[in-house]
Amino acid sequence: MAKISEARRKANKKWNDNNKDKQRLYQYRSNAKHFILEMASEKDLDNFANYIDQRRTELSKH
Repeated sequence: MAKISEARRKANKKWNDNNKDKQRLYQYRSNAKHFILEMASEKDLDNFANYIDQRRTELSKH
């Protein structure tokens, strides 16, 4: 395991504390990708395709 300097540890903590929403977005995106690529059934994929179409329609209205 690589050692992390105290300055880097503080910088990481500061970024994490100031970017909670970004961290949440990155985690959700990672979880979704993992589920789709590794765990989803055919039915799950069909449902997600519908969700994606709904979301695109919603975004295009704005």
